[in-house]
Amino acid sequence: MAVTIKSEREIGLMRESCKILAEVHTKLSEAIKPGISTWEINELGDRLIRSYGCVPNFLNYNGYPASICVSVNNEVVHGIPSKKRFLKEGDIVSLDAGLIYKGYHSDEARTHGVGKISPQAKRLIEVTRQSFFEGIKYARAGHYLHEISNGIDAYCTRFGYGVVRDLVGHGIGSHLHEDPQVPNFRQWRKGIRLRAGMTLAIEPMVNMGGYKVAWLDDEWTVVTKDGSLSAHYENTVLITDGEPEILTLLPGMV
Repeated sequence: MAVTIKSEREIGLMRESCKILAEVHTKLSEAIKPGISTWEINELGDRLIRSYGCVPNFLNYNGYPASICVSVNNEVVHGIPSKKRFLKEGDIVSLDAGLIYKGYHSDEARTHGVGKISPQAKRLIEVTRQSFFEGIKYARAGHYLHEISNGIDAYCTRFGYGVVRDLVGHGIGSHLHEDPQVPNFRQWRKGIRLRAGMTLAIEPMVNMGGYKVAWLDDEWTVVTKDGSLSAHYENTVLITDGEPEILTLLPGMV
């Protein structure tokens, strides 16, 4: 699939799709507490998405069996919600979710602490979030795609963290996954030149230990190979001639 430049109409629809998703994430974050099951989080997310007249775009995507990816501690992404898995004080949990509004997709991920978490876990979450903002300093027309990648990687490696290499960000629009792929780790080629109207899901996945990951037997859940904690921060971003527009970030949100 070629990289698409969105029209003003398409951008308007994506803004609304992303605004709704941001509101869903805000409400999900308020539900995170010790004792809640990962299945309850999924059920709440599904209800919220449908309450806006939208469709969860993860459900049944290539066979994924839930609407919200709920990944705990050493789980990097694509954790499958379970009625038997309950969050505990001190856990960290990553929620990755998306939806379809009038044919246009949005995608966002956040990692939350459950109750009181360790200073080390808190720093991992904060560095992962900040790495996104370091990367998007280059997310404007005229720059090159891999400047984003290198900005993310350079920031994370200062802290000794491993940036996941087996999974990357992506273009997004009328499809959940479009070209181009957006790596979060160091690239030696420039990549494509960015143009106004491109929409990208930029999503650093950062491990406290090494960058290597493995897949569990369910063929979905990705975990750190060394068992270390992992954090995830993702927004859908519109490339412009000036500052990038973070479509899934509402005023006052982080």
